[in-house]
This record gives sequence, C-alpha cells and structure tokens, in this order.
Amino acid sequence: MARRYDCNDATDRTTGLREASSAVRRGELVVLPTDTVYGLGADAFSREAVADLLAAKGRGRNMPTPVLIGSPNTLHGLVTDFSEGAWELVDAFWPGALTLVARHQPSLQWDLGDTRGTVAVRMPLHPVAIELLTEVGPMAVSSANLTGHPAPEDCDAAQGMLGDSVSVYLDGGPTPGIVPSSIVDVTGDVPVLLRAGALTADELRKVVPDLEVAP
Repeated sequence: MARRYDCNDATDRTTGLREASSAVRRGELVVLPTDTVYGLGADAFSREAVADLLAAKGRGRNMPTPVLIGSPNTLHGLVTDFSEGAWELVDAFWPGALTLVARHQPSLQWDLGDTRGTVAVRMPLHPVAIELLTEVGPMAVSSANLTGHPAPEDCDAAQGMLGDSVSVYLDGGPTPGIVPSSIVDVTGDVPVLLRAGALTADELRKVVPDLEVAP
C-alpha cells in the first residue's frame, strides 16, 4: 500500500523524507517533486530498483534513466573527462533545469539502461528533492508518468498513473514549471545542445560560447 506525505506540513515532511529514504535503501520506488515535473525515483546503484522503475513506467532500456544528485561535488565520483566548460555550466545553472550528458566512471556498478558509457545527470532546484538526494545519494529519476502520458505537474496525477507500484509519494504541491530541463552533451570537445528546454541556446552560450545545437 502506497504512503503519501504532505511536504508543505513540517511534521509530515519530516516523516515523509524519513520513509522515502528508507524505501530507497530497500530498493523501492518513490515519487518526489522537482523544479520541472514530478519524478519517479530509485537507488541509482540498484539494478533491480532501476529495472522496477522502467517497468512501472512501461519504458524500455533504450531510454536510459537520468540521475539526480544533491550536490555538484557528487559529480567527482560519477563522471570522468568532465571539461572546464562542463564545470562552468554546473557553476552557472545548478541547481536548476540543466541536464548534462557526461561519460560516467567505468568503475561504477550500476545499470541505468543502454547508456553506452554515459550518464545524464542533474541537480534539481527543489528543497524536498535536494534533501532526499542529500540523504540517500544519487537517484535514478524519470518523470513520474506512464510512457506516452503527460508528465505530472502534481502528486495526484503521478499517483493516478503509478498507484501501488510506488512505496512513498512526497507531495510538494504543484511543481513550479512544466518546461523540461535543457540537455547538453559534454562528452566531446564541444558542448552540444540535445534538447532546448528551460534554458535556451542563447542563455547557454553566455557561459559556453562554442555550444553547438544538435540537428
């Protein structure tokens, strides 16, 4: 039976974050608010939990799950060959709606799907998300919807789609924005904008002038 907590109530928020942390450590799924839409999250280092996440969404391994982190410092243990320009993007736009596709450390024991040695990573600008991520570490997080359905802007919509496949729902009220994060590939010599979202190419070029835009 799924449990739901109102994170706008201080007591419920404390209890909910504790229960969500415990659920993640047990390999279970949680729903959390972010600065874009609600996310469906699991322990990034649990193959079984990530597989359950993909199954709950009806999503294949060909669409790997992004990873959310609670601090830029966490990147040091996750990525390799991270350029100076990539760090400048982190300094300018994190926490916020910027996802970076980087090469992950080859020693990492995780399975996020068919990533071909890369990881899409972001630090969200939402206090509930950051508090949970700080407590449990990197989480595999995808939008909390069934594949092919709209990404949820509130907890009701997420719970209506995912039901009891999720152990804990953290209800932070309506999300601040429904525009998805912008995605920049920093695996090569030149950063490439794969998806324009909350940040435009012009905004990103103020930090990395050599940014290219994928066709």
